[in-house]
Amino acid sequence: MSSTSAPLPATPQVRAGRMQFWGMALCTLLAAALAPAAAGTAPPFTAISGLILAAVAAFMGSRRLPLAPALALAGAGLILAMASLVLAAAPPASAPFWLAMAATWLGLWMYVAWLADLNLRAPALARARSLATPAIFGATLLWLWEVGVSAGGVARVILPAPSVIAERFARSTDILWIDFVQTIVKGAFSGFAIGVGAALVFAVFVDRSPFLKRGLLPVGNFVAALPIIGTAPIMVMWFGFDWPSKAAVVVAMVFFPMLVNTVQGLAASGAMQRDLMRTWSASYWQSLWHLRLPAAMPFIFNGLKICSTLAMIGAIVAEFFGSPTRGMGFRISTEVGRLQLDMVWAEITVAAIAGSAFYGLWAVLEKRVTFWHPSQRGR
Repeated sequence: MSSTSAPLPATPQVRAGRMQFWGMALCTLLAAALAPAAAGTAPPFTAISGLILAAVAAFMGSRRLPLAPALALAGAGLILAMASLVLAAAPPASAPFWLAMAATWLGLWMYVAWLADLNLRAPALARARSLATPAIFGATLLWLWEVGVSAGGVARVILPAPSVIAERFARSTDILWIDFVQTIVKGAFSGFAIGVGAALVFAVFVDRSPFLKRGLLPVGNFVAALPIIGTAPIMVMWFGFDWPSKAAVVVAMVFFPMLVNTVQGLAASGAMQRDLMRTWSASYWQSLWHLRLPAAMPFIFNGLKICSTLAMIGAIVAEFFGSPTRGMGFRISTEVGRLQLDMVWAEITVAAIAGSAFYGLWAVLEKRVTFWHPSQRGR
């Protein structure tokens, strides 16, 4: 019998990685080859460099070398093709331009898919991958937006390019800061703190009172379902046109979702655990502090994350129904009437950054506080 053994078959993960690699390599070759002729103005250096990197990556893949360096080279070639297409974008775009754009987008999609499926054992690398994957995917969406709008000749009053929005953002930082303080800091954050704090305190009384639990919570669900366009004008008439009326709208929006989540969390501890606390002669407050509140933390943080987005939406939309001459909602409604869509998108960018940071803050705290929960163990 021969002592040589047959090579082991490739695992499905390895086969998927090989398919992603060859798909990226082909897309990079196509995009880099078409980029110089895409619009006649593409710098040949970037396109030729991308073509060389794609060819080297294909050679490494054909030699059965490790895929990680080859995929990195293919990704670099795609970046050079992206730069060529951005500089070449000019209406009217030719058919080779759109074909190169489609090939680049498909290659980037495969690159992000490979990065998301990459098996990393080191915790630091896994955390870096979890941040890099959405960042790269978001950058590809911005690139697609920039190139599509520029090459398609879309008017600014319809959809400005990200570069135009960034330029307006840089020129209007003083106005954006004033609007941010008025809407987010004064309106959203103050309303969030009041609404969430009141809901947490009131949830304890609801938990102790069967009447409130059976009578108030259905009414709370009804109030939470009221549309903001109906409650915001009333709050403006009650509390005036400045930020207190916006904070009142936020309080009305976040109070009942937070209350419902907290009450459900306080009931999440098991009956055997509560019986054990009673056998130890623990009082209600001792049981609440040592058992029920820790068990309710996943529900509480779920409510905090939901309310963090509701607070931003409520504060901005409430300003559409009356506000002083500052604020994000006021600026959006005013600039839309003036057809200054780049300023509108700059305000939307500020709101998106603030909302994402506020949501991320509660997500990080949730991971620190509820590290023992099964939902956090695999992260």
